[in-house]
Amino acid sequence: MFENLSSKIEKALHTLKGKGSITDINVAETVKEVRKALLDADVSYPIAKEFTDKVKAEALGRNVIQSIEPGQLMVKIVHEKLTELMGSEAVEINIKGQPAIILIAGLQGSGKTTFSAKLANYLKTKKGKSVMLVAGDVYRPAAISQLQTLGEQVQVPVYTEEGNKNPVEIAQHAINEAKGRGYNVVIVDTAGRLAVDEEMMNEIAALKRELQPQETLFVVDSMTGQDAVNTAKAFNDRIDFDGVVLTKLDGDTRGGAALTIRYTVEKPIKFVGIGEKMDALDVFHPDRMANRILGMGDVVSLVERAQEQYDEMEARKIQKKLMHNEYNFDDFLSQIAQIKKMGSMKDLLGMIPGMSKLTKDVEISDDAFKPIEAMIGSMTPYERQNPSCLNGSRKQRIANGSGHTLQELNRFLKQFDDTRKMMKMVSKNGGKLPMKQRRR
Repeated sequence: MFENLSSKIEKALHTLKGKGSITDINVAETVKEVRKALLDADVSYPIAKEFTDKVKAEALGRNVIQSIEPGQLMVKIVHEKLTELMGSEAVEINIKGQPAIILIAGLQGSGKTTFSAKLANYLKTKKGKSVMLVAGDVYRPAAISQLQTLGEQVQVPVYTEEGNKNPVEIAQHAINEAKGRGYNVVIVDTAGRLAVDEEMMNEIAALKRELQPQETLFVVDSMTGQDAVNTAKAFNDRIDFDGVVLTKLDGDTRGGAALTIRYTVEKPIKFVGIGEKMDALDVFHPDRMANRILGMGDVVSLVERAQEQYDEMEARKIQKKLMHNEYNFDDFLSQIAQIKKMGSMKDLLGMIPGMSKLTKDVEISDDAFKPIEAMIGSMTPYERQNPSCLNGSRKQRIANGSGHTLQELNRFLKQFDDTRKMMKMVSKNGGKLPMKQRRR
């Protein structure tokens, strides 16, 4: 996410490292490079110039605190201005109403239908709401069946009317049904086109006028860069939507849309899509995104994801097993499954400060755990629960069965044993490493 932009801004800010003070000359040089980085990220020139002018004015207007180097001060200023540019703070979705109606708009191919299902899953699992999806795209042949398939995945009902080509009627009937069945939220997926046209605008305007939704969200493909911003402006001028959703932010995006869409349409970015899975949806936090762009990671989001997968009862059980030396391969496999639920490995590593730079050119596969899972899968239930029973003949059989060499298996067994010992030490010390381990 934003790898190219991050590296270029970091390089620009590196200009001030080691400087004793901020001057007109070194600030101008740094700001010029930051502007180039923004333009390369598909930020429009007027916005890039205004942004860097603000950074320059702020930098020259501040007194350099003795304990802070000029480079650090400039990073702080750029972080503040990036956060401000993207909206300053997260904005909650409005789901007040019985039911609350959420209207989804956007061009064809932007990811509206997938987002609708992801949002339904988010509101169901994280907000405790009962949700109904409405198939309002009556033109694209696969749209209804796609929404039905996704609805099944997230276990949310999908309202459809076969043969009815009037999306306003379909949505009104769905809302009446939702009221009768006690649903809290109705999400209406709508039709899109390959480009903005009058027919589509009339239809989405009619839907908004007749349904009076609590939220109208505009979904945009972040990989389309500045075009996404222009499209958002066209939609906002016509339907005055409440918020923006950026999809495919995990792809090869230059970041221009994420940086400037809030500034251009004066509407908050509410969600970002960060993958294909139904739980790959995040609330947009401008300050956290600024952290990631500047290579500072996003520890808060990482902790939140971990907490979502954290099972307190399971954790107590694991701790007890560690204390009694009973931690086994089944427990290890269970913890791997929890980590995998948190998202892609590269995305998770990118949330750790400094790691995005180290992993920039490294291909990190989400299949990294497969060899371990294959080896544990080749063990008998008794072997998984009793790691100490693995003798030479058992090891050879497991290696053969998993398609790996004996050396690879032995390497994994040593790593497992080291992990178990370390976890036991941490558990004994109340979550802290012993001093001699910390000094290494």
